[in-house]
Amino acid sequence: MPTARQPTTEQLQRTQPHHRGARGQPFTPTSHAVHAELRPPGDSMIGRIPVLDVRPLVDCGRRPAKAVAGETFEVSATVFREGHDAVAANVVLCDANGRPGPWTPMRELAPGTDRWGADVTPDAEGRWTYTVEAWSDPVATWRAHAQIKIPAGIDTALVLEEGAELYARAAEGVPKQDGREAVLAAVDALRDTNRPAASRLAAALAAEVDEALGRHPLRELVSASRPLPLTVERRRALYGSWYELFPRSEGARMEEPAPSKPARKPRATKKTAATRTAAAATRKKNPAVTAELPPPAPRLVSGTFRTAAERLPAVAAMGFDVVYLPPIHPIGTTHRKGPNNSLSPGADDPGVPWAIGSAEGGHDAVHPDLGTIEDFDHFVATARTLRMEIALDFALQCSPDHPWVTEHPEWFHHRADGSIAYAENPPKKYQDIYPIAFDTDLRGIVTETVRILRFWMEHGVRIFRVDNPHTKPVVFWEKVIADINRTDPDVIFLAEAFTRPAMMRTLAAVGFQQSYTYFTWRNTKQELTEYATEVSGESSSYMRPNFFVNTPDILPGYLQDGGPAAFAARAVLAATLSPSWGVYAGFELYENTPVRPGSEEYQDSEKYQLRPRDWESAEREGRSLAPLITSLNRIRRRHPALQQLRDIHFHPVDNEALIAYSKRSGPDIVLVVVNLDPHHTQEATVSLDMPRLGLDRHERVPVRDELTGDTYHWGRTFYVRLEPGVTPAHIAVLRPSPPTGGSPTP
Repeated sequence: MPTARQPTTEQLQRTQPHHRGARGQPFTPTSHAVHAELRPPGDSMIGRIPVLDVRPLVDCGRRPAKAVAGETFEVSATVFREGHDAVAANVVLCDANGRPGPWTPMRELAPGTDRWGADVTPDAEGRWTYTVEAWSDPVATWRAHAQIKIPAGIDTALVLEEGAELYARAAEGVPKQDGREAVLAAVDALRDTNRPAASRLAAALAAEVDEALGRHPLRELVSASRPLPLTVERRRALYGSWYELFPRSEGARMEEPAPSKPARKPRATKKTAATRTAAAATRKKNPAVTAELPPPAPRLVSGTFRTAAERLPAVAAMGFDVVYLPPIHPIGTTHRKGPNNSLSPGADDPGVPWAIGSAEGGHDAVHPDLGTIEDFDHFVATARTLRMEIALDFALQCSPDHPWVTEHPEWFHHRADGSIAYAENPPKKYQDIYPIAFDTDLRGIVTETVRILRFWMEHGVRIFRVDNPHTKPVVFWEKVIADINRTDPDVIFLAEAFTRPAMMRTLAAVGFQQSYTYFTWRNTKQELTEYATEVSGESSSYMRPNFFVNTPDILPGYLQDGGPAAFAARAVLAATLSPSWGVYAGFELYENTPVRPGSEEYQDSEKYQLRPRDWESAEREGRSLAPLITSLNRIRRRHPALQQLRDIHFHPVDNEALIAYSKRSGPDIVLVVVNLDPHHTQEATVSLDMPRLGLDRHERVPVRDELTGDTYHWGRTFYVRLEPGVTPAHIAVLRPSPPTGGSPTP
């Protein structure tokens, strides 16, 4: 059966008015309908004006790009046409309700490349789309020709009349209150034969005419890309300062054993001679029998949610936004680990929180030592009053004592002898943990996972740090996160995925809002420059990094060898390179002793035992990095430039031990210089890319160091000298003098 052919672009042009859209003004429904008809009929077809390679593009457009409300990002595309006529392009954002917003004009990113781009800013959460429109620009074409022909005296009268007709058509699309009179005045000037040709042309090129047509251009042969999806999430998905603590260590204390009751004196019995003789022989053979047993030794008992809540004001005072808790569930006893991962725990050893599940319950229960679910609710509420959120670890694995082991044996991999295989990451062995086997009942595991997550969501948790997501099927996470975010788009998932780049990026593409990164192992200037450039580049449209300086599993060699200065440098780097960063408790006390040389494991790791810390004494005696951390978080809150990911630029420094970079958000520009050598004072000359900072090449501007309060005057090159210590960096805010003759180049 024959089908009706779609009308060509030329046919639509003859039957529809030329398509206009006002920059800064929404499209009308009529003009948007024309816009839809002018789209190519299939993804592989090219419109009248080709629009190719639109970016950001995630999984060929099958998955959404990501932004947060108020975040600015660039949309770019390749746009060109046949011949020499001028083209132009713009971006149209449509909000979650399908309403088109103001269109944003695009600029050619580099002359001759045909690559066009524009910065756009969605202002509300939801599922948006973005579309690139390209069009023939007859006014720009005429201007280019007229500025050549009229000075040369070629077809002067004809060129001026063609311009008058073109401007008259253009004036129809300019609102009366927004410059129409200026355009019509240009029409009159172009037709005024009493004026010199050059004067008539100058009237058509006047600034007020240019501004009016810039806002309301005459657009012909409009061609549009297909709409691409954009997920706009809440700001915490991009920006935040995280603090990890074990609640069982906060408030842990030594407890004296309860006094034993005196033993009741046995009732006297008549002893035979044989009995008396046997007792005497026993005392003679083993005199210790008659000695009193030593009193029980004091034992360290766990802190609770209530005692951990007492630590929260100090965490909030350092400026943290998120408090992350490792698993808080009952811990199994089978193959329980002792201190430093030993296989022979004592009776009072608490076990590893990631070995989840016991007779007291599984993933939807709290460890009895920590308190009750009401105590957890109190902890969450306390954090909320301090303007912090709780992030809860979600570790999808079980101890051998988890209820799932008996209720759902099909969820585990059974070996040839019938035993369940424990987790391994050679050479590491996790005898106390059973991994999940997903392929036997993927649907059932998804259902149970969603149930557990929603249970904790009902208790105030809106952020989940997911343990080892790369050891689970990607499709599983896609289903789980989609189910949660469909009804609760504010819930955030952080992937603890120290794994191959392809897996990290795919987890981000299928839904994870944040990811751990390789920052922990990037130390040199070259390594940091390359990695920060990578994560702020194309992948930033879907993968957001969280730069943790340490974790309970990772004590980097740089921290082991560098002392307090290394801790300070890494804190500055993490807090200024990434909009999200985090520390694990003990970092501010410079804890840096490995379990053995060459290992990244902590000695006496908090994973295996309680670790109460004397925070007050450390701060009182000046053995704490808390003052610097507090300053860093305060600076981050003051400066939008440090709250964004996509705009970072590295500046040349003639010393490999120093690194310099700038971040910019609108008028806010922050320049950071860090000494990467924790052992020696370093000096260097920094050479600034002045146009990148919106400054004249020979300009000198006052800058204020946010760490010290000192003011400097820096120009294209300047000298720095940084000593290792608590402030091994400049975090400088540029305060350029008011420009003369226009705004600085963006």
